[in-house]
Order: sequence, then C-alpha cells, then structure tokens
Amino acid sequence: MAVLELNKDNFDNTIQKNNIVILDFWAPWCGPCKQFAPTYDEISGKFSDVVFAKINTEDEQELAGQYQIRSIPTLMIFRDQIAIFSQPGAMSGSDLEAVVKKAQELDMDKVREEVAKEQS
Repeated sequence: MAVLELNKDNFDNTIQKNNIVILDFWAPWCGPCKQFAPTYDEISGKFSDVVFAKINTEDEQELAGQYQIRSIPTLMIFRDQIAIFSQPGAMSGSDLEAVVKKAQELDMDKVREEVAKEQS
C-alpha cells in the first residue's frame, strides 16, 4: 500500500476508518526525516492491513501542535482510534516492523480499560 499524505482535511476520517494507522511526522528540511523515508516506505509494503501515512509538519502545524510534536521525525500509532505509541527519532526497518507487529497483537480491550481508568 502506498504511503498516504495526511492533512487536517483527511486526518480524522483516516484515523476513524482504519484499524491501525501509523503516522510519520516529518518536514522537508529535516535530514533524519529524509534518511528515514525509504525505510518507512519499505516497511509499509509489508503490512497490507495497516495504513502508513505522513504528515508534513511545515504544512500541517495545527496537527503537529495538537499531538505535541516537538521533534521530528516522530512516529505515532493509532489503533481503534486510540493513540497507543508515540516516539521521536528515526527507527531501523527491523525496529519499525517489530513495533507494528506489537501494535497488531495488542489486546485493545485492556487498552480501553486503562484509558477508562485514566479518564475517571
């Protein structure tokens, strides 16, 4: 699957309509972002049931602010509309693949219980 470019217009719909969405917050001037891009693209091809998306923090400052992105690249993972992972810095392909697999294996009933506890 191709990597999607997300913006404020298609962000919510993408998160709501897909089970797992992995976001790469990046900027065109960011050297580590450019180095990480081929790895991100390569790993995206290994998971047909996961949406891989990029958010250009220069163009989408509102989204970057909403998710408190302070360093780029930053990866975030949403599963069932819940943010379950956020980490600044580029990853190796094997590390990214491992994180995606862990996200797929996560017991979301337990995650929802934890979220409910935190909110009450």
